[in-house]
Formats: sequence, C-alpha cells, structure tokens
Amino acid sequence: MPADAADRKESPTTVKIVFSLLLVITSLLLIVLILLHKGKGGGLSDMFGGGVSSSLGGSSIAERNLDRITVAIGILWAASILGLGLLAKAAV
Repeated sequence: MPADAADRKESPTTVKIVFSLLLVITSLLLIVLILLHKGKGGGLSDMFGGGVSSSLGGSSIAERNLDRITVAIGILWAASILGLGLLAKAAV
C-alpha cells in the first residue's frame, strides 16, 4: 500500500468533517425546535404549564411553519447520518 493511501485513511477528510459539523448543528437545532412545539395535551407539557392555553380550533401559521422547519432540519439530520455511514463504509 502506498504511503499516500495510508495517510489519507488516517486523516479525516473534509467531507467527513462537513458531515460531522452538519450533524452537530442539526442535532442542536432539532432539540430547540422540538422544545418550541406546543404540547398536544397530557404528559409532561401539562406539568410545566403547557396545557393552560386554549386552542382556537386549528394551528396557526407560525405553528405550521415551525412544523415545516422541523421536518426540513430532520431530513438534513438524517442525510448527514446516512452520509457519515456511507463514508465509514467506504473507508473500510
């Protein structure tokens, strides 16, 4: 095996670093976004005062946008995990 291949296998590639940073950032964003969601009733959200507000029959535009952003960040999070997995499998 040439020396270049051994060095390349030991040092993390730029793509792996980018996927790792994306995973950390999206993980933190998912935590924050999920905690911003309004509770649906029952459970821990009622214990901390989440059940006090009354709903007016539907979700507001802000809640729907929060749902969309959460799903988009979740897809990025899953893609970064799949990317890291494929890179790890290719390195073996």
